[in-house]
Amino acid sequence: MPKGSCLCGQIQYEYTGEPTMTALCHCHACQKWCGATSSFNLLLPRTQFKLLQGTPKTFEMPGDSGKINKRSFCGTCGSSLFGELELMPEFVGIKAGSNWYNRSLDDGAADYGKVATEFYTENRLSFCKAIEGAKQEPKFGN
Repeated sequence: MPKGSCLCGQIQYEYTGEPTMTALCHCHACQKWCGATSSFNLLLPRTQFKLLQGTPKTFEMPGDSGKINKRSFCGTCGSSLFGELELMPEFVGIKAGSNWYNRSLDDGAADYGKVATEFYTENRLSFCKAIEGAKQEPKFGN
């Protein structure tokens, strides 16, 4: 069963099954939240996700749709963990950097096979190129 955690280990989770989707999000909110050019997300049915330890802090703000995007993170180390969209209540979007999918993050990286979709490509930074074979969406779900 794949597991993940924050940097300090106070928040831990696991999930069953394979992700429904793998996606990069280039929206400005994800860039700020993750401190990166984009966020790498594993979309999972909520029923397959389970918190094992700790209680994440949350921050809520409306997305482009006007619906709430709830972001969960560790209140101690600040690691971005997962997001929940009011627009898609049946899913959880795990921030892939917090996940030990194929290898331990102690190895420095995890290999997810491929990115299926890139969202908010209109905000992609100029030095970042499109992922070959990934669906390119200028916004979310367009």
